[in-house]
Amino acid sequence: MDPVIFSTAIASDLEKVLKSISFSQLFVLTDQNTNQHCLPKVKSVFPENTFFHTVSAGEKNKNLSTCADIWSAMTKASLDRKALFINIGGGVIGDMGGFCASIYKRGIRFINIPTTLLSQVDASVGGKLGVDFEGLKNHLGTFNEPETVMISPEFLTTLLAEELRSGYAEIIKHGLIQDRDYFEKLEIHHWENQSWMDLIKHSVGIKKKVVEEDPKEGGLRKILNFGHTIGHAFESYFLDSPKHLLHGEAIAIGMIAEGYLSYQKLDLSKSELDILTDFFLTIYGKFDFEEKDLSPILDLCLQDKKNEGSVLMFSLLNEIGDCGYNIPVSRNEIEEAIYYYKNLAKS
Repeated sequence: MDPVIFSTAIASDLEKVLKSISFSQLFVLTDQNTNQHCLPKVKSVFPENTFFHTVSAGEKNKNLSTCADIWSAMTKASLDRKALFINIGGGVIGDMGGFCASIYKRGIRFINIPTTLLSQVDASVGGKLGVDFEGLKNHLGTFNEPETVMISPEFLTTLLAEELRSGYAEIIKHGLIQDRDYFEKLEIHHWENQSWMDLIKHSVGIKKKVVEEDPKEGGLRKILNFGHTIGHAFESYFLDSPKHLLHGEAIAIGMIAEGYLSYQKLDLSKSELDILTDFFLTIYGKFDFEEKDLSPILDLCLQDKKNEGSVLMFSLLNEIGDCGYNIPVSRNEIEEAIYYYKNLAKS
């Protein structure tokens, strides 16, 4: 079976996939949003004895407590090791559901049906699974590939504009780290009026190539983390705040700040830093935060999984389209980069 299936008729394609796989029971995980808006698009193809489980939506629910509820539901359904688990949702559901499937009885097979642009271009490839723990993003997790990932733009019509925009940040990142021509073709002013299937396929192709070369993130795969050390720190810090940031909004901040680090420490030119900065500010605007927020955000950067001991290791741009990795950065340098972002004029 293809590791990624691009579909323009998701119900009939899923039906074909289910007929091609032998399984004892079927367990479908959704959140409140995808249960309402996405499950109806495919529910008719599931067998009558399918078990459905719905969890609360949002990153703040991506934790062991929710996992325990999922495992309880799986146990109550008496799922055996030949059961099949299907995740219908964004990155939170894919990460957490895949993690639950991988842990239950030492692992059962699962299929991911990502329903957000972010999950389709980012979480759909690479087998990274996990949950947040004690305020740290994806602190507990594992690597495990799904049976297949089914990607359909049909689900994008269910998204709010800010969710679509959040996913676009990962598409921009793919151009910045690996494909200058791709980046230069991306829309900045009318970004919502693009051929999403074409962009999704291209972005998945970039990520797939990187992941195949380095499945367990020993080297090259680290370039996919550009913008994420500082971005995840902002996302985690404001998670339970009224100023809550979506993932793409947070890594847009991270990519500007880490773009500044690229300018300071590598060969990224000032003109390219300006291009990158203007691109993100035009689409995502300027996020305001207070001086008191800076120290805890820096502390969260120190907890990043990519660090080696007390040394903070970053993936930074040599130029647009070319990213290096394992670049040591000090706390003071991160602080300077965040100040660069803080002092930018609003777009």
